[in-house]
Amino acid sequence: MRVLEVGDGEIRGEYVAPTVDQVLWGRLPCATDAPILTVEPGSEVTFDTLSHEGILEDQGRDPERFFAPYEVPVLRDAVALAASETPRTFGVDGPHVVSRPVAVHGARPGDLLAVTILETTPRVPYGVVSNRHGRGALPGEYPLADDGAVFSAFARVAADGVHGELPLVPGGEQHARFPLRPFLGIIGVAVAGDQRPHSVPPGAHGGNIDINLLVPGATLYLPVQAEGGLVYVGDPHFAQGDGEVALTAMEASLRATVRLDVVAHEDAVRRFGELAGPLAEDADHLIPTGLDEDLDVAMSNCVRAAIALLQARHGMDPRMAYAYLSAATDFDISQVVDVVKGVHARIRKADFAHLGTPS
Repeated sequence: MRVLEVGDGEIRGEYVAPTVDQVLWGRLPCATDAPILTVEPGSEVTFDTLSHEGILEDQGRDPERFFAPYEVPVLRDAVALAASETPRTFGVDGPHVVSRPVAVHGARPGDLLAVTILETTPRVPYGVVSNRHGRGALPGEYPLADDGAVFSAFARVAADGVHGELPLVPGGEQHARFPLRPFLGIIGVAVAGDQRPHSVPPGAHGGNIDINLLVPGATLYLPVQAEGGLVYVGDPHFAQGDGEVALTAMEASLRATVRLDVVAHEDAVRRFGELAGPLAEDADHLIPTGLDEDLDVAMSNCVRAAIALLQARHGMDPRMAYAYLSAATDFDISQVVDVVKGVHARIRKADFAHLGTPS
C-alpha cells in the first residue's frame, strides 16, 4: 500500500497536518487555544493523524530505530515530532498526538458540534498494540516480568488491505488475522477555561472515547463548551475490539476526512434531549454513551442516557424505555483502560422506523 506522507495524495476540503506546530502532545485543547483554522458549518476537513507508538520515551523516542527490525517505512512527521522540543512531560502528560483545534463558525455553548466521518485511509501498512506500566485490564499480570515496563506487538496490514495480521508468537511466521476498521479514538471539543485536559480520560468533551463504531458514515455529537466548538482529533486506530483490554489497540497513523456541522440548541433538544456527553449515530443505530472511573457507574450512566434519548426522540415512557432497552438493545464496553471507562449502547433505528421521522 502507498505511504501517505504529509500532504501526499488526494486531500478533500481544508487540511490539517501533524507538523510540530500544529499538534499538542499529551494534552487536549481548551477554550483559550487559538484555532489553526476556522470553517463554515458543513465544511470538510482532512486531518493527517499520527500514532504515538514508536515515538514515546519508553520506546526510545526514536521511531526509525524502533521500527528498523520490521523493515517498514517511517513517517517523516513521526521522526520530526520525536526529535522536537514539543512541550510534554513523560509520566505526567498523556501519550496521544492531537491536532490543534479547528473552529466552526457560529458554534456556541449549548449547541452540538456534529462530526461526521467521511473517509479513513491508512498512512502506513502497519501498527502497534502495546501494554505498558501495569496498565490495561490485567495490571500486575501484564506486561510479563521478562518484558520490562512495556511490551509492543507489531501488526501488519495484510496483502488484501482489509485485514490485520498479528503473529502468534513474537517474530513468528504464523499469524492471527482480523478485519481492519480504521477510526479515530480521539474526537473532541475544547473544554471551557484555560486548563488543557490530560489526553487519556474521556469526558463530556469527548476526547479519548475509543468507540470503534465511529467509522465512515457515523456521526459524533458533542456538547459545545467554547465559542467555535474548537474540534480536534487524534489517537488513530486501524482496529480495536470493544474493551481495548491490553491498553492500546492496533494504533497506526491515519488520514481522516470529516464534515463539521452545528446543531443549534433548540434543534438538538428536539432531536436528542439535553445531552450531558457524547452521542454517536450511524445508519442503523443511535449510540448513547456512559462514562465514569467505575465501570458499573459508566454502565448506569449509559442506561440513563439511553432512556432520556428515547423519551426525547420518541416520547417513550421511561419505564417502557427501560424495558425496551433490556429486551432489545446491546450495551458494549467501549474501553476499560483510559482511567474513565466507557460504555455505549446500540439502539436500532429500525425498531422505531414505523413511527415515522421524529418530530
